[in-house]
Amino acid sequence: MEQIVYYNRYLQCSEIEQVYGDNYLRWTYGTFAGKLALAAAVKRAWFSRWYGWRMNQPATRDKIAPFIQQYGLDASEFAKRPEDFAHFNDFFYRKLTAAARPINDDPNSIVFPADGRHLCVPDLSQAEGLFVKGQMFSLRSLLRDDKLAQQYAGGALILSRLCPLDYHRFHFPAAGQAGPTRVINGPLYSVNPIALCQNIRILTTNRRTLSVLQTARFGQILLMEIGATCVGGIQQTYTAGTQVAKGDEKGYFYFGGSSTITIFEPGRIRFDADLVDNSAQHRELYAHMGDRAGTGS
Repeated sequence: MEQIVYYNRYLQCSEIEQVYGDNYLRWTYGTFAGKLALAAAVKRAWFSRWYGWRMNQPATRDKIAPFIQQYGLDASEFAKRPEDFAHFNDFFYRKLTAAARPINDDPNSIVFPADGRHLCVPDLSQAEGLFVKGQMFSLRSLLRDDKLAQQYAGGALILSRLCPLDYHRFHFPAAGQAGPTRVINGPLYSVNPIALCQNIRILTTNRRTLSVLQTARFGQILLMEIGATCVGGIQQTYTAGTQVAKGDEKGYFYFGGSSTITIFEPGRIRFDADLVDNSAQHRELYAHMGDRAGTGS
């Protein structure tokens, strides 16, 4: 299988992703025996709950320092010292200092909701695919709501993919009133491109959550969090029915790779050029939560 290449907004160059559990992923999704294991256990919710429980054990603190070193994480961004985390999950869904992720202050901007690798679809009515040309999912399957699917049929979308080494809290892309969260149950396949290139519809079957952000400037925004293999849970930390500011925390993922999907109504948003250009090449753009993703149309 090919290497995963993304474009780094800050370094202005392409990079090859360091994949956590690379050999395991390639075995699971690239071999007959792996696919049998996937069907029998790996995609099951109990497997991810068990792995999440395992990462809550105090003994997993020993994994933190080697992980930081292997992936070159900047511990000065952490709100707590590495030695103060209670277990690996505590480190995994760590908070950062406010200075580590400044929020773009242009009142006409929307920001990325999470650290990660991002793809956009400027017009869902003309989408040719995300990771692979011709492979796209339907909004009806994703949202499981015919009325919403029709409302956003010509809208725009950002898929933000979080790797295990990323900051795993997700935030509001704009200011507005945050509605309640609806859970859509399903299995837990990997959301790594190794898996998504084989079947992008994983995003419409995995366990996921959906909420609505009502904004004055950008209309009604749909916010989704997608579970994945070894994600022990999606934890919402906001209060439904309240006003939130751009960049406010919405929640966090437990251990594992995960994704968020942000969907805009037709004609509401114009994505930044580097996001559009890389997405047109089916190449993800690496950017931080709080950085500008686009502006109002």
